[in-house]
Amino acid sequence: MIKVLVATAATQGARDSDYHWCVDGELVWIAPMCADDWLDPDRGCGCGRAFAGLNSHRATTTAMVRTLEGLSRDDYVEAIRSSLDAQGYDGGLAPEIADSLLELIHDLPDGAVVEHRLEYVQVRERTP
Repeated sequence: MIKVLVATAATQGARDSDYHWCVDGELVWIAPMCADDWLDPDRGCGCGRAFAGLNSHRATTTAMVRTLEGLSRDDYVEAIRSSLDAQGYDGGLAPEIADSLLELIHDLPDGAVVEHRLEYVQVRERTP
């Protein structure tokens, strides 16, 4: 059992630049950002404020912290690896990405909705 980020439509619309094309509840990660978004995350393609779905390969601007029963770190690494491979990224980076995401949300409570802007992830709202 580990704490992970999953796609959520919760709090969508709090920012004018919000979007949600993921499947609610799917595992998400923070994919590499394009040069345009590094200049301004509200004017580029949107990757500078997005979480990317591991399964749908779509994006959302909101993710929720969830502890998932039955999901081990090894399972999580494999989910990330298979998604990276499917998208043409280096699947060998999966353990490092998994550990980075696990550390990022380690102290956040279940139900916290977070947003991502460039190098920052911050809590938007906590839901029951």
